[in-house]
Amino acid sequence: MTTPLRIASWNVNSLRVRFEHVLRYLEQAQPDVLCLQETKVEDHKFPAEALAAAGYPHQLISGQKTYNGVAILSKHPLVDPQLGFTVPHPAGLDDEQRRMVAATVSGVRVFCCYVPMGTAPGHAKFTYKLQWLARLRGELNQLAATEPVLVCGDLNVALGELDTWDAVSTDGSILCHPHERMVLRKVMDWGLHDAFRALHPDERTYSWWDYRGGAYPRNRGFRIDYVLLSKPLLERCVASRTWADTRAWEPTASDHIPASVDLS
Repeated sequence: MTTPLRIASWNVNSLRVRFEHVLRYLEQAQPDVLCLQETKVEDHKFPAEALAAAGYPHQLISGQKTYNGVAILSKHPLVDPQLGFTVPHPAGLDDEQRRMVAATVSGVRVFCCYVPMGTAPGHAKFTYKLQWLARLRGELNQLAATEPVLVCGDLNVALGELDTWDAVSTDGSILCHPHERMVLRKVMDWGLHDAFRALHPDERTYSWWDYRGGAYPRNRGFRIDYVLLSKPLLERCVASRTWADTRAWEPTASDHIPASVDLS
């Protein structure tokens, strides 16, 4: 007998700035699990007690000052917590960027990911992005695609034409470059399915709008925040949605909105 679960993911772009919005979202959506990206807060400054009081006593955090940072908040126990990758860096380097945590919740192995932006094709940070995604695939290779696995977060890639405001003008630019799309598809080829696209094959929906250039009022957005499911979880998925109202929560709305799935 499986346990119904709502698992959500949100790049909050600074937990301290957006903390009241996080509490508001938890109250509104009541997810069993919320995966956060870009928390931008050191672990000792993480508002653990306040989030526990809000109903999320089980927490896995991996933060750093000013940049990056990921966390899993849960109503249910987190089993086998993991901070960062277990597979080695392809060049044998130490990667101090806090971009991934994982834990098992109610039998589901959850990976919370903040994929590097990449700056621009050809930039050293773009190479790092491709290597990071390849390393994520290596991490998944240690599991079987028949297991209940969920990978979510800000993946910083718009996979298809419906995931960008203008497929022609954005083609080949950051978020829409064929190399990053190819590497993310290789990650998914392990056995992951885009939950939102599986349930809404023709819907144009975005999850991120740049703060600059009036992107949000002009609806020049990208869908770069995903919940990816292994086949056993896709078969349990009864809903997948984004929470667009959060982008209008002023002042200081995050430039991303949450994405979630409901599993039966």
